[in-house]
Amino acid sequence: MSEQVVIGRLDEDVILPCSFESGPDIVIHWKNQDNYYLYSYYKESDQLEKQDPKFINRTSLFHGQIHNGNASLSFRRLSLQDEGIYVCYVGTSSRKKINKVVLKVGAFVTPVMKYEKKNTNSFLICNVLSVYPYPIITWKVDDTPISENSVEEVESLGAFCINSGVNITRSNSSYQCAIENTLLKQTWRGKWTMKDGFRKMQSENVLLSCEPENSFFLPTQDFVVTWSKVGSETSSVLAYFLNSSQKTVVNEPRLSWNKELINRHNFSLTLKDLSLSDSGEYLCNISSSNYTLLTIQTLHVEVDQRTVVRIILPILVAVLAATLVLSVVTSKLRRCICSCPGNTSQRTWVCSWCTGRDISKIPCSATPTVLLSM
Repeated sequence: MSEQVVIGRLDEDVILPCSFESGPDIVIHWKNQDNYYLYSYYKESDQLEKQDPKFINRTSLFHGQIHNGNASLSFRRLSLQDEGIYVCYVGTSSRKKINKVVLKVGAFVTPVMKYEKKNTNSFLICNVLSVYPYPIITWKVDDTPISENSVEEVESLGAFCINSGVNITRSNSSYQCAIENTLLKQTWRGKWTMKDGFRKMQSENVLLSCEPENSFFLPTQDFVVTWSKVGSETSSVLAYFLNSSQKTVVNEPRLSWNKELINRHNFSLTLKDLSLSDSGEYLCNISSSNYTLLTIQTLHVEVDQRTVVRIILPILVAVLAATLVLSVVTSKLRRCICSCPGNTSQRTWVCSWCTGRDISKIPCSATPTVLLSM
């Protein structure tokens, strides 16, 4: 009995091989290790009365190649529960043959690296939603392995959902995460770096840099570039670029891509007419099925002193002018106060400068309206 090992991937299709020397009266049976039928063929047609229900519409033979000695089985939409041993029984009128196939099923949904901030703390998380068997996860800081990382895992239908995270304690260093599936011989990598920040004045422009490293970046693969502004709890997507369709999308009208730079795989972005609210951290995320590259840049926008002068100077001039006018008016009011002659009570009246009337024509017995008393 021959034995072969076949490696399949979760939710994909696979072929279980089985060959024989063709002859008349061909009989083919495929069974699993529990002796349940996957498929049967004899009398020149399929015989599926004994087929186990979980294999219905998921298995088939290559009918056009059976008489050429091909009894291989097409196995569709693999699940982790399909992993196991399968036996191919083939007979003709002159000989018999048994083939054993060991099917191993792996899962590796593309991982992601996420950058998060909570208050003053910064974190990196490498997340894989579905992986089997359990992967090898490694972290490095400036190419030096570290062991200080937290791991959260949940098992569902045999696969693992894993979050592995580290605190960023050295912002001038690069952080790398690798997740390896040894069965599928597939390794995904993530890298985080922080570039030098910017200090700009209001109304100026800034070029936010994002150039991938050659050691990670594979331009022949499909990838997505996403720019976002990082908040304490959430991040807002500003723009993104899809390599497969060469599509660019900008959600902030003051942002712009440079097509010539994109063609050279430079995904830097220009932010125009800066305001104080633009201060913060900006994240460039380049992701494919094999890697995630995160680049952080800090922008600090300061008040333009020339703008302050342009705003405050007219206000100061207006205040000084108003003060001067008030001073003149008050002085004249003081000079125009008089009292009724011969009135010992010294009732105070407003003179003709204020009232526009000749004070000499107003009798002392009249009751005046007192506008100002000193």
